Amino acid sequence: FCTPEEIIDTLAGLRSGGVDIVIGTHRLISRDVHFRNLGLVIIDEEQRFGVLQKERFKQLRVAVDVLSLSATPIPRTLHMSLAGIRDLSVIQTPPEERLPIKTFVTADDDDLIREVIQREMQRGGQAFYVYNRVQTIRKAEERVKKLVPQARVLVGHGQMPERTLAEVMEKFVRGEADVLVCSTIIESGLDIPNANTIIVVDAHRMGLAQLYQLRGRVGRAGQRAYSYFLYNPTRSFSENADKRLDVIAELHDLGSGFKLALKDLEIRGAGNLLGVEQHGAIASVGLELYNSLLREAVESQKTGAPIEMPATLSLDLPLEHFLPREYVPDEKLRLQVYQDLAAVEDEDALEKAEANLKDRFGQPPAPVRNLIYALRVKLLARRARLTAIETDGEWLVLRLPADWSGDPHRLENQFRSILHVRFGKVRISLRQAGKEWKERLTDVLGEIERLGNLAVAAAG
Repeated sequence: FCTPEEIIDTLAGLRSGGVDIVIGTHRLISRDVHFRNLGLVIIDEEQRFGVLQKERFKQLRVAVDVLSLSATPIPRTLHMSLAGIRDLSVIQTPPEERLPIKTFVTADDDDLIREVIQREMQRGGQAFYVYNRVQTIRKAEERVKKLVPQARVLVGHGQMPERTLAEVMEKFVRGEADVLVCSTIIESGLDIPNANTIIVVDAHRMGLAQLYQLRGRVGRAGQRAYSYFLYNPTRSFSENADKRLDVIAELHDLGSGFKLALKDLEIRGAGNLLGVEQHGAIASVGLELYNSLLREAVESQKTGAPIEMPATLSLDLPLEHFLPREYVPDEKLRLQVYQDLAAVEDEDALEKAEANLKDRFGQPPAPVRNLIYALRVKLLARRARLTAIETDGEWLVLRLPADWSGDPHRLENQFRSILHVRFGKVRISLRQAGKEWKERLTDVLGEIERLGNLAVAAAG
């Protein structure tokens, strides 16, 4: 709504330093805007800014401080906060006398729309009817007028001339209309106390943050407000759209924007933290490992100390060791058990984990006992600084790091009590770059009972 002359004066003031604070829209990141000494950027309604636009601020000045405000932070920003890259502060206390908004997710129905609008009009209130297709928004206006002939209806959308849109909104604020048929242009920045019902058509086409912001346009004056998210029951929609509608229906308490943003992060993923892409490569390594690596990198940048990566150990024993589906039926729980076992660092922790498995799921079958045995071997191998235990034909190979210097016979004796076999004999080979020792392991039956009668199939 600024005139060209006002914009020219503002740009000149920014360039010369005559303007200390400038309040503006996306226009502030245009190429012709130059700041003399930009020090602080406050981004309100951050979810309305894309990654490219936020990266533009970093190009303006490297040392700029950024404060982002949002009821629903986007997944990328939220994940950066959870990973420690950005600071996060949460305000969960609602304004006084503010009531939770009654939320309904249901099929689009003429009778429902008629009843909802009439009920709001009877209590002297106003309603939003959100229809996000500008080309056919006049049909939506005709539908509302047909369903509720006595209602005064206005239309507002972003492609209208600025002055016309301003007049429409001023009339609605003054109470000269009962229903505003509009696009999602109203999703942020509006505070109209008398509007306490919102109807969103084709809600499955909208993002989770969008739905939450739209719901926040009503219930701003201490009155009970109602929001209706409608979908077309004759058309199928994606699994993610179904999840979004489930989440918006569940999270209707005040101050639930942070929880909703976490759900959005689960559904959409975090995106690429180091670029403008919205996808990233988390799926290729898994969220747990990705977050672990990211935390280590952030901590390294903060402290200046290099990251010490733990030595990797490859274990390939000739036996089946896994958690059968019949033993732990739930897939998520089975993955969690695998993660817990992988985190074991000593014999005491392994014994506790084994006892916990027996307590939760019963007596372990052979593959689970073999898994515990393999972890016990892995702990011993890690203490001995082995890089791998694997099979090579009829040999069981213990691989040593290049800088290993010790007694190979003593090492073989350390493993004698655990790398035993029940059937026949197995050969053990100690291999290091440029060196190789081979010892024949005889059948040792005395330790079998102590290790739970585990059968290690002989290689070959």
